[in-house]
Amino acid sequence: MGNQITIEKEYHREYYDNGLIKTEGWKINDQKTDYWFVYYPNGKVAEKGHFLHGKKEGYWYFYSQNNELLKEGHFKNNKAENWWIIYDIASSKTKITKKYQYQNDKKNGFCLLYKNDRLFKAEKYINDEKTGEWTDISSFKRDNPNASL
Repeated sequence: MGNQITIEKEYHREYYDNGLIKTEGWKINDQKTDYWFVYYPNGKVAEKGHFLHGKKEGYWYFYSQNNELLKEGHFKNNKAENWWIIYDIASSKTKITKKYQYQNDKKNGFCLLYKNDRLFKAEKYINDEKTGEWTDISSFKRDNPNASL
């Protein structure tokens, strides 16, 4: 007979001093896995998303203390990846203000900036450094015909 590996999956909760839940989700062998929630001390959700082997993985959502969506995007191996969407919560209704492309936790690709729900500026980044900017969207589209927006 070979060695047996015991996998222990349990639901885990941590609490604030005020008794409200701080974090909750599944752990396998003491590593975060599957869907998790992180809460503010007022009980509202701060973050929610998946873990894999103790690292953020897949799509995550981040909220203000008033339960307004601040940003959302992908993680791969605990690093921001692909498109991220940033919201303006100062107005009476939530609006998209920016969309960024990330690779390995750095801006890599395009950043699209919005004003009043309209695209007004585009930027290009390589390894977190801005390498291009367009304020005329038709010029941006002409210069970047294959951009995956």
